[in-house]
Amino acid sequence: MIMIMHLPPQILIFSPKPSLNPKPNPQFLNCSSPLHSPPPSSDSGLRFRSKILYLQSLNVNPTKALQLNPNLRSTPLKSFQSIENCLSSFGLERFELGRILDMYPQLLTCEPYTDLYPVLDFLLNDVEIPFPAIRKAVIRCPRLLVCDVGMQLRPTLWFLRKIGFVGSNSITCQTTLLLVSSVDGTLMPKLEYLMSLGFEYEEVVNMVLRSPALLTYSIENNFKPKVEYFLEEMNGDLADLKRFPQYFSFSLERKIKRRHQLLCEHCLSLPLSELLKPSDGEFSARLIERRLRLFVERIL
Repeated sequence: MIMIMHLPPQILIFSPKPSLNPKPNPQFLNCSSPLHSPPPSSDSGLRFRSKILYLQSLNVNPTKALQLNPNLRSTPLKSFQSIENCLSSFGLERFELGRILDMYPQLLTCEPYTDLYPVLDFLLNDVEIPFPAIRKAVIRCPRLLVCDVGMQLRPTLWFLRKIGFVGSNSITCQTTLLLVSSVDGTLMPKLEYLMSLGFEYEEVVNMVLRSPALLTYSIENNFKPKVEYFLEEMNGDLADLKRFPQYFSFSLERKIKRRHQLLCEHCLSLPLSELLKPSDGEFSARLIERRLRLFVERIL
């Protein structure tokens, strides 16, 4: 029996000789939901819209996130929320984890118990970073969260401890950036380059322990131009670099060259540490003091 209330308006015009086998209206084929319910396509559209709004609430760029991780389209919103809850357990604030997820949207489709919590366990029990410092470690190096513990983090930790990052030199939340580096592709080439300058292995290790950031600098973009300027323009002695390896942490254009040229203009010289460590104001004051002292000495 056909219920008239469910028929489209055109069917309500009765024919004197109705067909015994009327053709079914395609509008009603496979339609079992009530008329007031949206079709399935609308449901998926609403779910997708909800995910977009959720990403925006975290300050994650949805367009970039979808380009870098197309799987976000088919991932339920609850999975996003479970990632947020997991990262919050690391001590991260919502705006901080939003910045991290914007950098690494692949985290939004990872599995917390197999991908994220092992990193937390590694930092706590292998590296022995206190829990309150985990947040700082992750903020300084979010890439930790996308590295495999067995294939990347643990082998690098073993290597760093082997060359001397133990005891008072142990890896801390300030130096966890080193853990995401490849031993063969990143760390060893930098040690070898420094030794190629004429330093002994023990001297290079001591330099690295005093200034761990040396292992994060580019050979081509940092070491080579700064070594060239130091040896050719500053007529420096490698022993000075051994005493002050932090030289490589300063900008060549904005600080090293500018301050060295000021010394040259006034026929002055300073040890590397006194040349680079002071603030601009302190350096200017010392430069004036040295110039006055030199002027008095010439008069006398």
